[in-house]
Amino acid sequence: MKYKLLLPLILIATFSFAQAPTGYYSSASGSGYTLKTQLKNIIKNGHIDQGYSALYDAYETSDTDSFYENDNTVLDMYSENPSGTDPYNYTHGARKCGNYNSENDCYNREHIFPQGFFNSQTPMRTDIHHVVPSDGSVNGRRSNYPFGEVTNANHTSLNGSKVGNNTVFGYSGIVFEPIDEFKGDIARMLFYFATRYEDDVTDSSWDDPNDSANNPLNGTNHQVYAQWYIQLLYKWHLEDPVSQREIVRNNEAYDFQGNRNPFIDHPEYVSEIWSSVLSTESFNKTSFKIYPNPNVNGTLYINTNTEINVNIYNVLGKIVLNYKIDANTNSINISSLPKGVYLIKCNTASTSITKKLIKK
Repeated sequence: MKYKLLLPLILIATFSFAQAPTGYYSSASGSGYTLKTQLKNIIKNGHIDQGYSALYDAYETSDTDSFYENDNTVLDMYSENPSGTDPYNYTHGARKCGNYNSENDCYNREHIFPQGFFNSQTPMRTDIHHVVPSDGSVNGRRSNYPFGEVTNANHTSLNGSKVGNNTVFGYSGIVFEPIDEFKGDIARMLFYFATRYEDDVTDSSWDDPNDSANNPLNGTNHQVYAQWYIQLLYKWHLEDPVSQREIVRNNEAYDFQGNRNPFIDHPEYVSEIWSSVLSTESFNKTSFKIYPNPNVNGTLYINTNTEINVNIYNVLGKIVLNYKIDANTNSINISSLPKGVYLIKCNTASTSITKKLIKK
């Protein structure tokens, strides 16, 4: 039995979730920002701009609720309640904005990367991979704020989305926090945007990130986003793995405009591209280490003086083993795990660390 831990934070390798055509990613053979440029060339060359008005028609297949209430209404990330009755629903094609005064007045098209930062230019303005249906009022509340995590909200929507000051990764400006169910979806949309438009993000016609406190760009074509923003998005990417809803949406978007979101098809591309920003040191501050126990076959040893909750996930993002360990009980028995790739996430009251485990 062999196993190893990889220190760079990586989601899941060698596992494809969606139905990309055979050979679609065959030219994506590099690493780091070279891989990002290779992906850009793939998804740019196939991209056909279908126009802004066509999005509403496309949403009938890309953003229909066949996953929660399964009632074929508009699937709006800002009003969906994944565990209960939605506060309200929209029917495709009806009550499109228009003017609004409050939630449930009308729905419109939300740019996950705000269009004000690229002066509403196409094709980014019409790109379905980051333009989604949304309640008009919540869309307006989101404004052009970056995404983030909020402790004390200035405003909370009916499904629990929040506006307030950010409390993670050293940024304290006003942000918009969606509910947990869609944080990974949004992160992968923004990673797509950084890749698809890496040739454009430093254009002089775009908003200068130095002139706007809300602009999450860092002024480069390679990293694209500020470090705090990449760390936030990667956290969401790990905590909310690719869902069937995203797979369906990616396939429908491909049918609509001819390109795909590679971070849905290959979640591991995120860490392969931004690994220099996502080092263990910068992403998670921690006082404990994980390593194979040299004395007990089939176990991992965690050196700690405090209680730690340990979850081990499989490639589908499901917890397969759960432990609570402390200084007296600090070995994890993984002998029951089949060979494969897993994600180990350890949490204390004040910190966390995520690592990849390969059991051979």
